[in-house]
Amino acid sequence: MYPFVSELKADLEVAADPVAAVPMAAYMRNQFPFLGIKTGALSQLLRARIAQSGLPDLADLDLILRELWALPEREFQFAGIGLLEKYLKVLPPNFIDSLAYLIKTKSWWDTVDSLAGTSVGTHFKRYPAVRDATLPDWRQSQHLWLRRSCILFQLGYKQETDFELLKDIIRENLGSKEFFINKAIGWALRTYSRVDAQAVRSFVAETDLHPLSAREALKWLERKGL
Repeated sequence: MYPFVSELKADLEVAADPVAAVPMAAYMRNQFPFLGIKTGALSQLLRARIAQSGLPDLADLDLILRELWALPEREFQFAGIGLLEKYLKVLPPNFIDSLAYLIKTKSWWDTVDSLAGTSVGTHFKRYPAVRDATLPDWRQSQHLWLRRSCILFQLGYKQETDFELLKDIIRENLGSKEFFINKAIGWALRTYSRVDAQAVRSFVAETDLHPLSAREALKWLERKGL
């Protein structure tokens, strides 16, 4: 095991709270076991480990993340995401392969949404050629979480959102009965409604969205009376 991983693993195991772990796992439908470490405490432990050991070399990041993903408790994947975010400005273009691995492995909304909305979104913005080469495969993938990532990667783009692209991706997923796809469509549209309310209202009106997607898309506008 990579030294940084073994040291971080020891840190987290010392901080584990088996009592707190039970409701945390239940909240995630018992998809994964938990150590019982809350988000704030986990961030502090990661910062302390980095302060003590230093940031690992970028060349070792893929190995470290895969080792963290291989550990059973969910906090190790959360710690991996926190570590990954330290490198977003220096990741090489081909790191998209590592991001795809993380999305497809131990997939659930808690890790996938963090990866899609932050890591993938940043990577695609830095490397438009990577985005253009990757999206066609992800958009047509049978892997639910890659398709969800295509819908969500622009969440932080605000005025830079390519709304035409988002609409095209949404149209490709019309008719889906998958909750996580329909929820993502509504979330992406709701986020963009803060930028262009009329564009979102028009798209919702003219598109045969799943009721969940339409309801989620208009939630912020209706709350604001817009």
